Amino acid sequence: MKAINRIKKSEDFAFTIKNGTAKRNGSFVVHYRKNELGYARIGISVSSKLGCAVTRNRIKRQMRAMIGEVISIETTSFDVVIVAKNDFLNHGYEENKSLLAQLITL
Repeated sequence: MKAINRIKKSEDFAFTIKNGTAKRNGSFVVHYRKNELGYARIGISVSSKLGCAVTRNRIKRQMRAMIGEVISIETTSFDVVIVAKNDFLNHGYEENKSLLAQLITL
């Protein structure tokens, strides 16, 4: 995922969460809202409750790979914040990817 397609500022995270629509399941919470940029921006959040820094970084790498397979970043015009939940650790990569794909129907 390119740097231009990432949400990095906490204000942008907060604005998307506050003003967007939310969908959730056991592994993810997805907040999204339409933007005027012409391309998608994705933010990933992993709580420290899910594990140490090594575990959280592994989860973020897996989520980036899932996003690359599920979302067409160039054709959608949304800001999306994806939050990993506790149940993420109980499923494998493919199952988590299918759970994320169910939530992301933009």
